[in-house]
Amino acid sequence: MSTSPKIAVVLAGCGRADGSEVFETVTALLAIAKNGGSYQCFAPNIMQSAVVNILTGEKTNEKRSVLVEAGRICRGDIKDLKEFNVKDFDAVIFPGGLGAVTNWCNYADRGVNCEVNQDVSNTMLKCYDNGLPIGAMCIAPVVVARVLGKYGIKITIGSDEQTARAVEAMGAVNEVRQATEIAVDEKHKIVTTPAYMMAHSITEVAEGADKMVKAIMKML
Repeated sequence: MSTSPKIAVVLAGCGRADGSEVFETVTALLAIAKNGGSYQCFAPNIMQSAVVNILTGEKTNEKRSVLVEAGRICRGDIKDLKEFNVKDFDAVIFPGGLGAVTNWCNYADRGVNCEVNQDVSNTMLKCYDNGLPIGAMCIAPVVVARVLGKYGIKITIGSDEQTARAVEAMGAVNEVRQATEIAVDEKHKIVTTPAYMMAHSITEVAEGADKMVKAIMKML
């Protein structure tokens, strides 16, 4: 492992209902910093598939940029995912939130036949092909399964049976885990944690995020 591992963190907007889950993102960033690493946030420069009123859960008529909204979480220090260079990083992490399955891909509408945004899929494939560990939280492992499931990867999305069947239909294997636990695929260098697929508190999410980051750094 290098002295200060640099980890790319890919976001899907801001907020659990239509972007990246804020607690998951922040606990992942904190875990990276606490464990001696540094990070750079990225997001695809696209429009959100929908904007949701977080108080009512209803869609609005607003139009918002995934990149601009994601920048809210990381104090504006964010780059277009097109700028990602696999040679500049040691690992990549994908926090969850419904934006993962609505902005990065259309799994929320099309299920196992979903299409993944090209910048997101290219990032995953480049990291996989170059041996960089890949971390994912909450619902984000579904996107990893869609892109890399053909390799027979092992992930966790918790114990939700419907989602488990979907990722297994994509070729991945779901390992049931609790919010504070992780699934580690040593062969394919993939580490996942259920986060708010299972969690009842931010402390549970933080524990899972910390274990995920430590496992990733151990792989370096």
